[in-house]
Amino acid sequence: MRYYPVHSGYPPYTRVNQAIEAAFAEHGRGGVRMPSKVYVGLVENGDFRTMPAYMPALGIAGVKIVNVHPNNRARGLPTVMALTEIIDVTTGVPQAIVNATELTAMRTGAAGAIAAKYLSPRRTVTLGVVGAGRQAEALVEATAATLTIDEIRVWSRTEKSSEAFAARYADYNAVSVPIERACDCDVLNTTTPSRKPLIMADWIGEGTHINAIGADAPGKQELDPRILTGAEVFVDDPGQAAHSGEINVPIETGLYDAGMIAGTLGEVVIGKRGRSSPGAVTVFDSTGLAIQDLAIAALIIERDDGYDLPFP
Repeated sequence: MRYYPVHSGYPPYTRVNQAIEAAFAEHGRGGVRMPSKVYVGLVENGDFRTMPAYMPALGIAGVKIVNVHPNNRARGLPTVMALTEIIDVTTGVPQAIVNATELTAMRTGAAGAIAAKYLSPRRTVTLGVVGAGRQAEALVEATAATLTIDEIRVWSRTEKSSEAFAARYADYNAVSVPIERACDCDVLNTTTPSRKPLIMADWIGEGTHINAIGADAPGKQELDPRILTGAEVFVDDPGQAAHSGEINVPIETGLYDAGMIAGTLGEVVIGKRGRSSPGAVTVFDSTGLAIQDLAIAALIIERDDGYDLPFP
């Protein structure tokens, strides 16, 4: 068994996007085995999750364990940390343990980029960013590998954070703006841990595509439910989205029905589903899938630069 710390030398987003797109295509064709992730609540609104999957097309199986602790920033720790274990599909012998902390942000960014590639009606886009943490950065970087970004409009809860984000992405004409202005865009990425709507329906124009990333646990939501009822909503996985995605609270409160889901991103990638018209508002409700973790782990393992660990 080998351990891959992956502290540097991450694969480029061109390769990551390709791998994640292929994983979603397999999901769309029904070619994966992947139960819903399991949540275990801890203290201070923290939790950890286990995410198993098997992808026969890649000959890879494994499980990721990942935490989400919103208060970790005050401790100088990442909000999200993760490890992925890969096992031999024939014997079950552990083959690799991969540091998946940064990879989690990258594969999530890639999912948003793939959604924008297929669901945005424009190839050159003004990118709206709500939330200015590491996940927002990964979405910008993955999207830039797929679409041409003309301008970035970023909002964060603190002006200091949004201005720092804008400075990091000055090459994309990034500016710190009020939240309503950030929503005046072609592709909107939302990456906050909010438990109440931040994005109002009146702020969203025709043809906008929204990557709703922040709601990844029961009780979280970022979008006005009126956006969802008026939009074409695509999900990564229907069961996970209903349980813990952007649609989970509106379903719980009776404002949205799972039967209104327009399709999965995998179905979009294989051409089975898609936006109905250039003027439609589309939403990608991303909860994060274990197959994404396996796909990006495979890119790391193929380099074979890990450290041997004794097992059993």
